[in-house]
Amino acid sequence: MRLIFANIRFAKFSLFFIGFAKSIAQKKLYKRELFYRIYKKNSYFCGIIIQLFNFKLNNFIMKKLAAKLWVVLMLMLVSMQAMATDAFTSDRTDFRDESIYFMITTRFYDGDPSNNVLCWDNQAAQIETKDPCWRGDFQGVIDKLDYIKALGFTAIWITPVVQNASGYDYHGYHAMDFSKVDCRYQSGDGKKSGDVMFQELIDKAHAKGIKIILDIVLNHTGNFGEEKLCKIYERDTDLETQGMIDACMTPTEALGSDYLSLLPGYQYQRRLAMMKNTDGQNHDVHNYWHHYGQFSWDDPTRWWGQIAGDCVDLNTENDEVADYLVKCYGQFIKMGVDGFRIDTSGHISRLTFNHQFVPQFAALGKQYENKRLNKAPFFMYGEVCTRGHDATYRGQANLSCYFYTWKSDDKLMSQWDGSQSFWDGQTLPEGSGPIGPQALCLQEEFGGKKSENAKMINGAWHEPDHTEASGFNVIDFPMHYSYNTANDAFRIAKEDELYNDATYNVVYVDSHDYSPGPNDTNRFGGTDAQWAENLSLLFTFRGIPCIYYGSEVAFKRGVRIDPGPHGPLSNTGRAYFGGYITGDVTATDFGEYKATGNVAATLNHDVAQHLIRLNKIRQAVPALRKGQWTTDGCKATGKNGIAFKRATKDCYALVALNGGATFTDCPAGTYTDVVTGKTYTGSTIEVEAPATQGQLRVLVKDWKGGKIGEDGAFIYDTAAKSLDGQAYDGNEEAGTTWIEPVSNEFGLKLSQNGGSFRTDKLTVEVSLSGKATEGWFQVEGQEKVTLAPGETKSFTIGEDMNFKDSKTVTWYAKNEKTDKEGSAVYTKVDPNATIMVYVQAENAPYIYAWSEGSSVKKLAGEWPGTKMTESEEINGEKYWTYAFDGVETFNVILNNNNGAQTKDITGITGDIYLKYDGGSNAQKIDAPVNTGAKVTLSPNGGDFEKTVTVTATLSNNAKSGWYKIGNGEQVNLTPGQAATFTLGADMQEGESQTVTWSATNADGVTKTGSATFNKMKEIVIPTPTGIYAYFIAPSDWADVHAYVWNGGDEYAGSWPGVACTKTGEKKNGMDIWMWKYDGDKTELPAKIIFNNNGNGNNQTGDFDFVNGAVYDRSGKTNEVVTGINQATTVQKTAKLKIYSINGVKVAEVNKVSDAEYVLAPGMYICNGKKFVIK
Repeated sequence: MRLIFANIRFAKFSLFFIGFAKSIAQKKLYKRELFYRIYKKNSYFCGIIIQLFNFKLNNFIMKKLAAKLWVVLMLMLVSMQAMATDAFTSDRTDFRDESIYFMITTRFYDGDPSNNVLCWDNQAAQIETKDPCWRGDFQGVIDKLDYIKALGFTAIWITPVVQNASGYDYHGYHAMDFSKVDCRYQSGDGKKSGDVMFQELIDKAHAKGIKIILDIVLNHTGNFGEEKLCKIYERDTDLETQGMIDACMTPTEALGSDYLSLLPGYQYQRRLAMMKNTDGQNHDVHNYWHHYGQFSWDDPTRWWGQIAGDCVDLNTENDEVADYLVKCYGQFIKMGVDGFRIDTSGHISRLTFNHQFVPQFAALGKQYENKRLNKAPFFMYGEVCTRGHDATYRGQANLSCYFYTWKSDDKLMSQWDGSQSFWDGQTLPEGSGPIGPQALCLQEEFGGKKSENAKMINGAWHEPDHTEASGFNVIDFPMHYSYNTANDAFRIAKEDELYNDATYNVVYVDSHDYSPGPNDTNRFGGTDAQWAENLSLLFTFRGIPCIYYGSEVAFKRGVRIDPGPHGPLSNTGRAYFGGYITGDVTATDFGEYKATGNVAATLNHDVAQHLIRLNKIRQAVPALRKGQWTTDGCKATGKNGIAFKRATKDCYALVALNGGATFTDCPAGTYTDVVTGKTYTGSTIEVEAPATQGQLRVLVKDWKGGKIGEDGAFIYDTAAKSLDGQAYDGNEEAGTTWIEPVSNEFGLKLSQNGGSFRTDKLTVEVSLSGKATEGWFQVEGQEKVTLAPGETKSFTIGEDMNFKDSKTVTWYAKNEKTDKEGSAVYTKVDPNATIMVYVQAENAPYIYAWSEGSSVKKLAGEWPGTKMTESEEINGEKYWTYAFDGVETFNVILNNNNGAQTKDITGITGDIYLKYDGGSNAQKIDAPVNTGAKVTLSPNGGDFEKTVTVTATLSNNAKSGWYKIGNGEQVNLTPGQAATFTLGADMQEGESQTVTWSATNADGVTKTGSATFNKMKEIVIPTPTGIYAYFIAPSDWADVHAYVWNGGDEYAGSWPGVACTKTGEKKNGMDIWMWKYDGDKTELPAKIIFNNNGNGNNQTGDFDFVNGAVYDRSGKTNEVVTGINQATTVQKTAKLKIYSINGVKVAEVNKVSDAEYVLAPGMYICNGKKFVIK
């Protein structure tokens, strides 16, 4: 026996032990999990040699030998397990062997919460949902490499890693420095830079047999310039500053000294001009950027035009630009990335790719092949976006995916001149047409090329011819766009001859940009069964399969992929996925794993299990990975069935989807179905299978194995099986923490930084801000108060101040490098005075305003608020104005009533000046110093009843001025002093009187103006009794009606009801109207609608009627309105505050006339107006 063993070759020796393994397994030792798994994977060989151990081990020698063999066997099985993985890994030098898992790195898994950072835009939504945009990281990918391997994927495509800059740049496609990994990928402790962390990811992925594909962008930068090509910013890389643009981004002198004072929209235009010459100046002297303007999807302008505001188009036909990009991205090839996915490839011409990038990257790939897994050739594929269902995009070959897979004409390549000397000689304002090598690109034609590289000929494999291949491959966009069903996608392949070799196409269903049309901006919305059907084709048909993160559980099915910074990311197709894969997972091989926690629930999902088995089948059958295909001799039996053949030189397979099929003209041999283990022979083979979505049969000629994987919910022999149903822990969509943004700025932080206050006294808290190391503040007339970091002190002002008095607080602060000083001025104002909002804008904006207390009060009507129709000219600039009465602090939003709006402008306590661009940008500006003299009339004209008292005030900067009534005498005015006069006593109802005025400043410049006052018939509104209600009307409602009813009983006639009466009272600048019932009914109505005489959509909802109540656009309001007989069941009428002429509160009364009963004769102030008690 020993002699026999000594003569067995090593291979047979191995099989001997495998056979012995089965005999041990039959003796109930099969529960040793590692042993049993290896046995299952080699059952075919076990069957051949099992007879070697059908004899009994009865003698002592054999028993002793068996014990020794058991120890050796277990060591060998463990070794064989590693050898199996290594064998598959070492054979993968053809990229078609891969299957790709695509992720947005920042949205996949958070391995280091201490480096989480907010994007600059949409921070409120990020904070509210506890979901910072920069959440996932390289550590997270490292932590979940075993998860990806458990799914069976052999390659990971990650989004761009270079330094980005834009308001919403978590995805990586807005580069500002191509030479560095983004600083937000550094470790939270700052010990490992983004570059170090990326290298760690590459190395650890390779150690597990997983390749890394890096997404790169050649077509554009972001709009914040680029480190070498147009440096307009310095970037601070401290993590704590990254959440604040002003903290981490310092503009260079190139942007101008006034840059920071500009509105964001104007800042963008200034930045864009530095790259695109959009202001008419030649800033881009080297022509590093294209200057064509906007592009069209349907012609070659897409190669040179700017595709979006955040994507500024690079002049890739400029050799210096191309060389710089190759140098920067070459660093990542040197680090060991296995391939590039190239973004927006369809926005670069094929000639440019073939001249500037493909050969250069290929050469670098060859130079650093030792850095890559298996020294495999460097793989490149790109996104040629063609949203349509035909291989030829809208009849234009040169814009189609397949065009890029072919070489360019050598004659055109030889004519290329993209030298810097050529480009430096060109002055190109924005809108310039293609010149030089750009114009050369227009000469490229397809020429009707065709290839049979992807298809079998006469049912057999043939040697492919890649001599005309460009070396650049593509995402199969037409197939992706057609993956609503597998049949739709399969039909696209009929035009495969247009590609040089379609078996190299990367194919996916869903992505970070689009899904199958027509709802292509939402993640794929199909059922699990539809997912299964698509994946069954994806993993068995030609091309390299790829899935988008989360598709394994139909994550965010049907939701909008990318609405931009409008709402939380958690509601989009780019939501954070990490909560679904928490827990532990260990992968011993591709598709072999142990898992606990949420990750186990995810891996047990029916679609995930489907993917795992598909990956196993594809990896086992070379014809499925890189074989040619044909439908000749293939007939599916199911209604939605698909059948085809795949073949390489040494592997032949028959594939049926969604049911069975009949295959004819099959080469002689024995075909084994790797799904069921059944075998077939003959030139005609009939395969039966359930006609269900995702069902699969793969018959492999002369297969040496058996069934691959276990039956699941979609692929099975006779009955579906499911592992699904394990519950998640409830935290799969939980939030996280982030680094609170800290400014690099330093100084003094005041809880109210100057301005007006409307209380008797004001307390302000003071502390050092940012990175200040020491400082002090001093209130006018008081001693200095020193401050240390982390210390908060306060001061109180106001008790000794009259209205309009001001006090200045000066301060000083320093840090380790420099110091600064500043001041804040505080003015005490009448709490009942009007607060004015001044808006500098080209067109009258809408203003939406609200205050917050126990409830939110809307001060200018329902959204979008009220149009600002009043205006004032100051120093030649027009300011739209809006007055707010009876409110101490409030907030506003400016908008254009057409979808664009500003952020919330909060905490307004006094007059405020804003500059508004008519869209989404507004900024506070200093109150303009009005050098023009003027006379202010209050009121400034308008209607009145009986009489009106007018105050005329000459501005302080005037040298002289006067007013006159009609043709009367001029009345001279003193600067800064008010004069009053009364109109109406000698006027008839319906008569008008004009008051003119003139004011001259110190420079002798005279300004004149006038106001017209109209005496109206007095409307006597008795204190209402009976049935009545009030309405605070929007400013643009001029004819308020009320429609009132109870069941079918109308109280105010048919729609739109009866006209209401304007009371003459106002609330927050809006008129109060009254409806009063004049009939005989005594029962109160049930409902009321206010409307603008039926004009368009200007009507309220159906409000429940409350007698004597005040309503606004939202319904019944509890706001107190003085001067009317308001129902007071909810809230008492507010007291009026009476102040002395010096600003000291002396009384609170219900109405002004009550003051004469409690105060001595004299002059007082109420609601910002003076009155006299005699």
